[in-house]
Amino acid sequence: MAAVLSAERLEVSVDGLTLSPDPEERPGAEGAPLLPPPLPPPSPPGSVRGPGTAGEQPEPGEAVAGGAAEEARRLEQRWGFGLEELYGLALRFFKEKDGKAFHPTYEEKLKLVALHKQVLMGPYNPDTCPEVGFFDVLGNDRRREWAALGNMSKEDAMVEFVKLLNRCCHLFSTYVASHKIEKEEQEKKRKEEEERRRREEEERERLQKEEEKRRREEEERLRREEEERRRLEEERLRLEQQKQQIMAALNSQTAVQFQQYAAQQYPGNYEQQQILIRQLQEQHYQQYMQQLYQVQLAQQQAALQKQQEVSVAGASSPTSSKVNATTPSDMMSINGQAKTHTDNTEKEIEPEAAEEALENGPKESLPVIAAPSMWTRPQIKDFKEKIRQDADSVITVGRGEVVTVRVPTHEEGSYLFWEFATDNYDIGFGVYFEWTDSPNTAVSVHVSESSDDDEEEEENISPEEKAKKNANKPVLDEIVPVYRRDCHEEVYAGSHQYPGRGVYLLKFDNSYSLWRSKMFKPN
Repeated sequence: MAAVLSAERLEVSVDGLTLSPDPEERPGAEGAPLLPPPLPPPSPPGSVRGPGTAGEQPEPGEAVAGGAAEEARRLEQRWGFGLEELYGLALRFFKEKDGKAFHPTYEEKLKLVALHKQVLMGPYNPDTCPEVGFFDVLGNDRRREWAALGNMSKEDAMVEFVKLLNRCCHLFSTYVASHKIEKEEQEKKRKEEEERRRREEEERERLQKEEEKRRREEEERLRREEEERRRLEEERLRLEQQKQQIMAALNSQTAVQFQQYAAQQYPGNYEQQQILIRQLQEQHYQQYMQQLYQVQLAQQQAALQKQQEVSVAGASSPTSSKVNATTPSDMMSINGQAKTHTDNTEKEIEPEAAEEALENGPKESLPVIAAPSMWTRPQIKDFKEKIRQDADSVITVGRGEVVTVRVPTHEEGSYLFWEFATDNYDIGFGVYFEWTDSPNTAVSVHVSESSDDDEEEEENISPEEKAKKNANKPVLDEIVPVYRRDCHEEVYAGSHQYPGRGVYLLKFDNSYSLWRSKMFKPN
């Protein structure tokens, strides 16, 4: 610190600041040393200096003590900051802008510094504050200004600091306003961030719950699938075991026939014989199960029909001159479907026949017909070469003709097998079963112009003769309907379980071809 004493001016340079008191404030005569005014005596500890004491001025801090809280609230409403936050902004503004944005007077600066010390350290206490030198004018002025604040509270000091700074520089309000905008923006961002975090937390919880729900549902689905898979596996094993038992019983009945048939088809080839035997055994099992199902279905239908007949008989009179011609003896099952063997839905019958039916009951019903098994083999060339060795196995069907091969059932047999192929063109093929007990067991071949010949002949006879002829006709069931088969490309084969004693009719139909004869090779 440097001090220059003269009659005109006292200049003190402290910390880079030049303080120049006004001349009229300096007491004393010309040439006398300028001394700082003496400090007021400190108040005894615990004593209170009030405005009522004679010859004493009231402390500035005590003058505004009552309204400090109210003043702080007003400042907060005006500036938008709390008192301490507003004081912090004011102090920072003072430190940053002093000498740049504004230039306070010496007295204002002393006042601001004293208020700052009052806020920072509380009221002036000479016992705790170090002594200043006699020639330290700035230090003595600051101490005197600090001591003049008396017992002003910290809040009052902050209020006075803000108010004084605002009077000194009008830019302070702009400075606070900018910080207020920044604070509001930060508060807005903070709230937005909190809202974003809250939404993220809610979304995370929602996703977690959904994931937990999906996990439980997936576990439940897997558990149900595992139980279903286990149940199906147990059912499959049970059915497989049942199938093996049934097949073992069926194979014991057909082993010799299948072995003979396989030896005919593949002489000397044991491997192919075993493959064919396994195929025939599987087809035999499927036919047996289908026939068993049809029998059960027929029994259920018969029981239901019986219940219906009983209910109808109880509600209506049995004195009818007409009866339904469809009886259980007339019901057949063809390829798994029921069929009625009558020409008309209803027909009149003789009273004697009706009485006989009522007395003796219906005739014994025919057995249920199993579905046929049909397959093809691509080895048509080998098949033709083998058949050509036997000239009697080659049959020619003329253009427009239908050839019927009659094959009676064998007493020791239970299945009919067939195989055939043509040279260059397709041909119609179908299988029928005639319910007749033929004493002749030889295979015969019959040729007719077309399948409509019988119908044309029936048109030329009287209804009486037609009825008599139909009555004498054996019952005929369709096993395989007549369709054109591409037997010139593959060997067509099949089998059928005997429904009973009778004659199989294998029809080879070339009636649709008016220009070409067909040569086929049955086996």
